[in-house]
Amino acid sequence: MNSPHLSILLTVHNEECFLPAALASLFRQTLRDWELVAVDDGSSDATAAILDAAADSDPRVRVLHLPPSGLVKALNAGLDACRAALVARMDGDDICHPRRLEKQAAYLDAHPGVTLAACRVTQVPRQLLSAGMRAYEQWQNSLLDHDQISRDLYVESPFVHPSVVYRRDAVLAVGGYRDIGWPEDYDLWLRLARAGAHFARLPEVLFYWRERPQRFTRTAPSCTLEAFRACKAHHLRQTFLAGAAAVTLWGAGIEGKAWRRALLAEGLAVRRWVEVDPRKLGQVIHGAPVVGIDVLVPGAGRTLITVGAKGARAQVREFAAQRGLVEGVDFLCVT
Repeated sequence: MNSPHLSILLTVHNEECFLPAALASLFRQTLRDWELVAVDDGSSDATAAILDAAADSDPRVRVLHLPPSGLVKALNAGLDACRAALVARMDGDDICHPRRLEKQAAYLDAHPGVTLAACRVTQVPRQLLSAGMRAYEQWQNSLLDHDQISRDLYVESPFVHPSVVYRRDAVLAVGGYRDIGWPEDYDLWLRLARAGAHFARLPEVLFYWRERPQRFTRTAPSCTLEAFRACKAHHLRQTFLAGAAAVTLWGAGIEGKAWRRALLAEGLAVRRWVEVDPRKLGQVIHGAPVVGIDVLVPGAGRTLITVGAKGARAQVREFAAQRGLVEGVDFLCVT
């Protein structure tokens, strides 16, 4: 049997409500040469029956029925079963634009050096979106090329997982998905980056990401802010902070102190805190002095920017450019 041009990896658990619409969006794709590997993670509703009916009506659909095993095991089981070199992720409550697979596959075919191609996304229904999720959507959609994505890689997860298409061999080469207490997709992006992967995002909105209280990112312990910080700190220890014993944190507020805890778990101490508030200068927090921004000069050690206020990253980058500080060498934005 010939391998399809693209495999769609769909993992589902109790998605009877939205799954028919998700499947319909796949059957409407302009790219026809695909297979759907649908992994039912022990659903107790009509999900399995919906998938089996789809397989009965379309030979491109294959269903794996697993006992309740969790998302990561379902993802890896599905990935092992995918036969194509390109894998498109999909969730059971989202919707694809009819040309999504065509455009992402064509981009990867035309750019063999790119490992993963995402697309711009729109969250639906719009009336349920918080200001934070609107800001996240806008930020993520603004990162269109590898350099932009890499610069902000430690700010947040730069991709909506079910919106990406990646090269299967590259993901398998870094160990597939891991279940170690933090977001399995963000952990994968960071491991791919460490392995030299190149990323891209198509400028079109090709994916509609459903917002609802039951969404995995809302309910999973692996998706808390603490889990994200732990993931970032672990990978920073292998990259930007490799060989360091201590680090400077710009921001001595709640977020900065939370980052101190995450870094301590990786064996890293806070050397000093940088603040612009003159009332905080001269204080000592957890044994480290609070100093002004004038101490930040090229070659003076590595600094993490933990200031999460709106517009703070742009202001920090403007200051860094004036002082000759190099992003990724002297400092890195992590919020």
